[in-house]
Amino acid sequence: MKRRIELLLFSLMLLSCGRGAVENTAKPVANQLTGTWQLVKAILIEKGDTTVTDYTKNISFIKIINGTHFAFLQHDLNKGKDSAVFVSGGGTYSLKDSAYTEHLEYCSAREWEGNNFNFTLKFSGDTLIQSGVEEVASAGVNRLNIEKYIKVKR
Repeated sequence: MKRRIELLLFSLMLLSCGRGAVENTAKPVANQLTGTWQLVKAILIEKGDTTVTDYTKNISFIKIINGTHFAFLQHDLNKGKDSAVFVSGGGTYSLKDSAYTEHLEYCSAREWEGNNFNFTLKFSGDTLIQSGVEEVASAGVNRLNIEKYIKVKR
């Protein structure tokens, strides 16, 4: 009887250790992704033309990501004096390894709503590089988008 109890306790201990190991290997990228991100640079490549935007001057863009949803906000830093710019959107996302897909449910550019955008994520410390093709047929958009974000610290 004592032997059975020992075997049962040992089996339970092994099962609980195995479960923890699986969870630990599945969470690091998701944990790295969760938070607020400041866009610092974007490169758009469309029809052979490359546009580089520095988001540290004249314009600000943040992306907020929790366990299931993302949202982004962009506005001009001149407080609308030259030209008022405000863009926002959000929705759900999925993440598998470095494959990140946004499903845009809400957007101030309404023709972008309802589309999925597939990206590859790369992390280096507090820096996130997000790259992928944005295709919105109704807006005539088909371009490679490479964005560099820095994680906002509290």
